[in-house]
Amino acid sequence: MNRITVLLADDNLIVREGVRALLARDPDVEVVGVAGDYDELIARAVELRPQVLVTDIRMPPTFQDEGIEGAKEVRKRLPGTGIVVLSQYDSPEYAVELLAEGAAGYAYLLKDRVADSGRLSRAIRDVATGGSMLDPEIVSALVSPARPDGALSADEEDLLRQVAEGRPVKAIAMSRGDTAEAVNDRVEALFLTLARGASAGREDALRRLRMLHAAILEREEQGETLSRLLPGGLAAKLRADRGAADRTERLVVTVLMSDVRGYSAIAERSDPAALADQLNAHRQAMNAAILAERGTVMQYVGDAVMAVFGAPDPQPDHATCAVRAAVGMHAGQRELDASWAARGLAAFGLGIGLSTGEVAAALLGSVERLEYTLVGDTVNLAQRLQDLARPAGATVVSEATVRSLGEQSWDWDPLGSCAVKGRASPVVAYRLAASTRTEVAG
Repeated sequence: MNRITVLLADDNLIVREGVRALLARDPDVEVVGVAGDYDELIARAVELRPQVLVTDIRMPPTFQDEGIEGAKEVRKRLPGTGIVVLSQYDSPEYAVELLAEGAAGYAYLLKDRVADSGRLSRAIRDVATGGSMLDPEIVSALVSPARPDGALSADEEDLLRQVAEGRPVKAIAMSRGDTAEAVNDRVEALFLTLARGASAGREDALRRLRMLHAAILEREEQGETLSRLLPGGLAAKLRADRGAADRTERLVVTVLMSDVRGYSAIAERSDPAALADQLNAHRQAMNAAILAERGTVMQYVGDAVMAVFGAPDPQPDHATCAVRAAVGMHAGQRELDASWAARGLAAFGLGIGLSTGEVAAALLGSVERLEYTLVGDTVNLAQRLQDLARPAGATVVSEATVRSLGEQSWDWDPLGSCAVKGRASPVVAYRLAASTRTEVAG
């Protein structure tokens, strides 16, 4: 059984052990370590690389918001780590602080309700897969304290509830049979109504509403859903250019595809829990290598990784960055393999394919859930070149990628014209020479 590994952080021993006992009843969750303050939280997270961090808000040394700040620091160092914040405070300020940069992989729950209907276990599962959860009491607190009795109509209350829940403006408009522009105007008018009510002694309500409004405006496309997961850099682009969400862009990029050779065979003979830990460490290492070269991780599919260089923002040296990222991915995997060998775990041999060319980039999906997607032959060719990247540890690139590199000192072994699945004509491909891979990695 694949168990989700959890690091539990709380300075209160009784609370910490109570949560540990609660999680021990869930066969799919394993608490692999505990921490009692900010420094220990960071150190244990780096050491154990858990899939999910469950943390209190206030911890030593200052008992302010170390839990939230620690969670953000863990996400910087270990991208993809799920975060569940447990709080005894139903004030929404903490939730807004936690989620202001986007909610994917974050949950905020009240401590006295974590056992209700397995809420904590559900939150751990949600954030482990990039989802999010906000305690219903917090959503209520975002709305209720701000409502001056009798000041809002039923329609206004419904609109405020949807805004507080983080629903996209477009989704609200569709549910109300209205345009996004009209809904945005009504939201602004609603906040003005509430502001006038603050003069009657409801300053705290107005302060909370301002924080909520600022967080919504700071998120992608004026209040996109809290559960949306966008590749790095895209949210900032949408904030700067709201119309980008509705456009399809033509970009010249380099697409990277990687795959673990013989993964099915490894899975067949491995302990599922150990394999899940390996896969999590593998993804973190691949993510780090890609981000180090300003790439965008598009998606993980099992043991496969897809990334792009040159999108969502144009990148003149996209081909160079992609090759360097591939070298870094192989180097990172070799380090993991060495550490795994000491534990008797199977190595992950990578095959990586790179393809350079034009793609169409767009947000595709529904009003409730969009995904940033690349479309075009360049994407398909990267997948086919990855199939050719053998033996394990090889990187195979397209002829267009080699041309884009220009006079740079990379050594290539020509593979000539290669037949690839799904294409009528062969493609000219090159394999990165072993000597170059070793020199760059060293």
